[in-house]
Amino acid sequence: MTALLTTAAEVNDLLRGRRVPVILDIRWRLGGPDGHPAYLEGHLPGAVFVPLDDELAARGAPAHGRHPLPGAGEFQASARRWGIHDGDTVIVYDDWLGFGAARAWWMLRDAGVDVRVLDGGLSAWLADGLALETGEVTPEPGSVTLHPGHLPQLTIDEAAVLAQDGVLLDARAGERYRGETEPIDPRAGHIPGALSAPTSENVDDRGRMRSPADLRARFAGFGAGERPVGVYCGSGVSAAQEVLALAIAGYEAALYPGSWSEWSNHPDRPVATGAGG
Repeated sequence: MTALLTTAAEVNDLLRGRRVPVILDIRWRLGGPDGHPAYLEGHLPGAVFVPLDDELAARGAPAHGRHPLPGAGEFQASARRWGIHDGDTVIVYDDWLGFGAARAWWMLRDAGVDVRVLDGGLSAWLADGLALETGEVTPEPGSVTLHPGHLPQLTIDEAAVLAQDGVLLDARAGERYRGETEPIDPRAGHIPGALSAPTSENVDDRGRMRSPADLRARFAGFGAGERPVGVYCGSGVSAAQEVLALAIAGYEAALYPGSWSEWSNHPDRPVATGAGG
């Protein structure tokens, strides 16, 4: 395994070892069906289902965005429910471009946990002909102590500054960045100065991360490596996938958790439209 990604074959080998990793299933769709029924029908052996909206986000006012980060105590309680102990290796996966898995990866890594993303998610496991398990997995509670603050993140004011003085990447689809459509949030467009960098371009046609060299070339084209980099999306979920892609490429990037759902709920914040930054 690398420090960031793992393969289906590597996970399968770990499941046969003496110290089995904690495996988390974070199937989630923006505006789509809950992932729990699909999880019950088949998941990686021993995988615990994590409801993103309930345990990887907090409930808050619209001005805080659609998926604000939960408090440290609340997140630690969730991690213990998943069966995590200090020193455990955690594997996360999903079935949609790594979005949910990357959200869990970012939060756990920020809290000091050794966590890896299954590259290609559930489809990679199935492509290797590996077996699924059905039904609910309820582990014995863990005792992990989380220590958040290992990864950089941006406030709304810091995002505004970075868009002008550094590199702020908008990970949403291009049509949302340009303001041609906005199906969810109150205003269409993007943060002035931000650059369009859709997450769909971080993966290949199998849904697996592109090579480090390819990703390095992609992000260098935006100025990564020359200026500080930050990423936002609609609500801080798919942006985590882009932070992961940047890390694979060798660049550290800050996550703006509030993202467009926070920015667009503040009428005093300016909005840009069109293809330019």
